[in-house]
Amino acid sequence: MSEASIKIPENISAKLDNNVLTITGPRGSIKKDFSKIRVYIELINDEIKLKSYSKRRGDMAVLGTASSLIENMFKGVTQGYTYKLKVVSAHFPISVKVKGDHVVIENFYGGKAPRLAKIVGSCKVSVVGDDVIVEGISNEEVGQTAANIEAATTVKRKDQRVFLDGVYVYERS
Repeated sequence: MSEASIKIPENISAKLDNNVLTITGPRGSIKKDFSKIRVYIELINDEIKLKSYSKRRGDMAVLGTASSLIENMFKGVTQGYTYKLKVVSAHFPISVKVKGDHVVIENFYGGKAPRLAKIVGSCKVSVVGDDVIVEGISNEEVGQTAANIEAATTVKRKDQRVFLDGVYVYERS
């Protein structure tokens, strides 16, 4: 079996309960269920120890993925994640608004029906001029929300090289 150990940074606390890892930091708390991921997880003092089931290539890859997920959780509770999207419109002026847990995109190619994109989890979405800013502490939730917004403005049955209207991710941090 192969092992990996991740040192917990000083301003972060971790708790493991039935393969559910809870990381708490200055920006908030994230929970991740590792029961479907094929690794053993132990919390010893100020380290998280991960062990693979065997030395097979697939199990080693899963071990690397699990350690990356935990590192992303550490970054999320300390720095957070931000995706910036640009509203591009050449044919019709697009209006983007946040209503409840959806982003509403109106007048996309002059369409009557608004297009909706779901905001996943506890992300905060704000519209500043031509920019849509998605912020949160979970990399998965922020990325999925940005992908939902981008997918809501997918161009169909037109040449995408000519009709460039839409909302596109241009910066991730």
